[in-house]
Amino acid sequence: MSTHDSDILDTGTGLQQLMGDRTLYQQILRRFRQRYQDAPAEARAAHAAGDQVVAARIAHTLKGAAGMIGARQVARLAHALESAGNDSLLSALEAALQALLVQIEVVLQQEDQNGLPEPYAASHMPTSMALVQHLASLLDIGDGAAVDLVEQSADALSHTLGAACYQALREQVLQFDYEAALALLPADALQA
Repeated sequence: MSTHDSDILDTGTGLQQLMGDRTLYQQILRRFRQRYQDAPAEARAAHAAGDQVVAARIAHTLKGAAGMIGARQVARLAHALESAGNDSLLSALEAALQALLVQIEVVLQQEDQNGLPEPYAASHMPTSMALVQHLASLLDIGDGAAVDLVEQSADALSHTLGAACYQALREQVLQFDYEAALALLPADALQA
């Protein structure tokens, strides 16, 4: 993978964000492809309608999701758009997102055929508590990638935290109340 390609999608960074969980990474790549392909157009429509709050929220969520999968270029542009939305940033983000979606397709096809290339292949799956600790770190910094992690890791988180705690946590995360969600996590997850 060239340096340019790794700026578009650095699978090593994306896997590291998920403690090497390749299956979860594939799921998140597929979800990202489905969920965010129209994000720049949605931000453009909100911006044109004068709704800067919605445009900034779209950019913020895209920034967190892109950061989680290792898409540095899209994350940087979404961050810039969140701060100061304008047509040139939207155009740059649209182009970067299209390149990212192509790269995601390449990575997913490669994974389907051969598995992720070394050194990206993980030697072990993360423990459930490591997943909770990673979620705690995302919530602590207000990273929108927490939403995808909570939705994609429902079984593991529900098993580790208990069904009632997981449901309460999920509700808080989906409302972007990361502070309340963080308060629901066990103390040992917060000390990592």
